Amino acid sequence: MDIHEYQAKEILSRFGVPVPRGGLAYSPEQAAYRARELGGSAWVVKAQVHAGGRGAAGGVKLCKSVVEVQAFAASLFGRQLVTKQTDAAGKGVYRLWVEGACDIARELYLGFVLDRKSERIMIVASARGGIEIEDLAEEDPDSLRRMTIDPATGLLEYQARELAFALGLTGGQVAQMVTILKACFAAYQDLDATMVEINPLVITGAGDLVALDAKMSFDTNALYRRPEVAELRDRSQEDPRESTAGDHGLAYVGLTGDIGCIINGAGLAMATMDMIKLAGGEPANFLDIGGGASPERVVRAFRTVLSDPEVQVILVNIFAGINRCDWVAEGVVQAYREVGMTIPVVVRLAGTNVAEGQAILRASGLPLITADTLAEAAERAVAARMKQAA
Repeated sequence: MDIHEYQAKEILSRFGVPVPRGGLAYSPEQAAYRARELGGSAWVVKAQVHAGGRGAAGGVKLCKSVVEVQAFAASLFGRQLVTKQTDAAGKGVYRLWVEGACDIARELYLGFVLDRKSERIMIVASARGGIEIEDLAEEDPDSLRRMTIDPATGLLEYQARELAFALGLTGGQVAQMVTILKACFAAYQDLDATMVEINPLVITGAGDLVALDAKMSFDTNALYRRPEVAELRDRSQEDPRESTAGDHGLAYVGLTGDIGCIINGAGLAMATMDMIKLAGGEPANFLDIGGGASPERVVRAFRTVLSDPEVQVILVNIFAGINRCDWVAEGVVQAYREVGMTIPVVVRLAGTNVAEGQAILRASGLPLITADTLAEAAERAVAARMKQAA
């Protein structure tokens, strides 16, 4: 789960990371009030959306008067901000963050992520900040410094100092960096985060380190024990199909094709989408119904896939181990009747109780298209889609 910049700053500030003073605004008038409240002669107004690249997309601006703050805020509210990290529809702007302008001498990059290879938290840092880490890795890979943290000891001070020296920090800045690193690590560990990023971490003209921007992501599987994090969720930034599916325990990712997929197991789902592409079609989604797929769960999966108006064919591909083919078959028949299916449905079952499942499909009397292999199922789904288009 992602959260907004201002929320990440509030969290990191509680752990000891220095952040600029700022205020949240839900209207242009409130943005202007925030600027007057903060004081000063210049303010940065930032669209709060779950995507990077806001500045290049026109979602961030340095304003030098309260009038300019209000005018820029008015141009942002209700807008769909399209960045290089969003799709063509963009992300809706419904809240802004206004903070005082900062005197920037240098910009650094700092990130905490899970390194799956070493199975440890890794710090990624660079003396060049202000640009996306992907661009930084491509443009100047030698500038990246990596350090893994032993879970038995946590982040040790000498490690933090070494990293500070590697970034060219001196004097009191080293101590400040040690504090920031330890604070970020504590936030990451204590709140079940999957990513903490400060970009840029700036050195001000006075020589102080300040987190000018911040991002945090969290493990959705741990939200049940982190209610203070779960309440930060902003559904307006999520695909409503993915959000609804997640509420019902379904793993769903919307794509741009027209063949809907209902699969069990992430690996099989990926293979199924590949086979659809190989057969000349385009998958409309990734949907993993998981283990223990009851008929009711299968019905929910059908409704989720059909919430995409572009779907013209549904392909159900189940390899039952924990699941049972007869449960899935009952769900397919129930869904077909409940939702009043008007598009072709291709079903391929294999594994536990496959004979019983196939018997249920045959006895239903419904015009279901069956297949014995994955390749055959993909080909029949694509053929059905072509017939629909003809």
